[in-house]
Amino acid sequence: MKKIILITGASSGFGKATAELLSSRGHIVYGTSRHPQSDTAIRFLQMDVRQPDSIRQGVEQIIAAEGRIDVLINNAGMGIGGALELATPEEIDLQMGTNFMGCVNLCQAVLPHMRRQRQGRIINLSSIGGVMGLPYQGFYSASKFAIEGFTEALAAEVRGFGIQVSIVEPGDFATGFTASRRNSAATAANEDYSDSFARSLSLIEKEENGGLQPIVLARRLVHIVECRRPRLRYVVANLEQRFSVWLKHICPGNWFVGILRDYYKV
Repeated sequence: MKKIILITGASSGFGKATAELLSSRGHIVYGTSRHPQSDTAIRFLQMDVRQPDSIRQGVEQIIAAEGRIDVLINNAGMGIGGALELATPEEIDLQMGTNFMGCVNLCQAVLPHMRRQRQGRIINLSSIGGVMGLPYQGFYSASKFAIEGFTEALAAEVRGFGIQVSIVEPGDFATGFTASRRNSAATAANEDYSDSFARSLSLIEKEENGGLQPIVLARRLVHIVECRRPRLRYVVANLEQRFSVWLKHICPGNWFVGILRDYYKV
């Protein structure tokens, strides 16, 4: 059955691959970007997920054209690397505002329409960094931990309205995310953090660049959109990273922090 789908961050990476695959399967896909593209099967909307007015205008445009929104995929996000101690208020606001409040803003704009329809599906992209606090990616992890808690609570609150909610936790993927990461100049210049930060960042970038292809996640998102009863949580990662998520749940906290320190060369 053809669905009306809104996906944020659709101009690159996960969002682009997913939007194109959904469109090829006959769905009507609206994608958001701060710099919309043309000549594509995706119907682009100019939107900044940190600006509620921008979001409201985009949602109203879809409702005016289609009369409904069946699926919301909150994919837009970004990363800032650096020591938690040295993060500036501007960096924290950008990280949390884009990843977490962007997700919240979209949900709050779309949910009134889904409640009126008494049906809908929301898919929020978290990360395995939303399951474990990654060194020098602390506010990125914090934004994804926030999405985890928000999404679990949301699933309970809206189930009675016929709205299904899922969390997707990707591991490392080869996308433009690595090249677009913003790194803390203060951390790189700090004599206590700089060497450790450089070692950790080098490993992170190597694993991301050698990660899975975006189409792997796109296929899983299409499955979640089209299946009858989606699960609350999906981990989409290589075997090693899926094992690390399992280990986090059974390992004593201090042990797991030690494993992270050793792995990321902190």
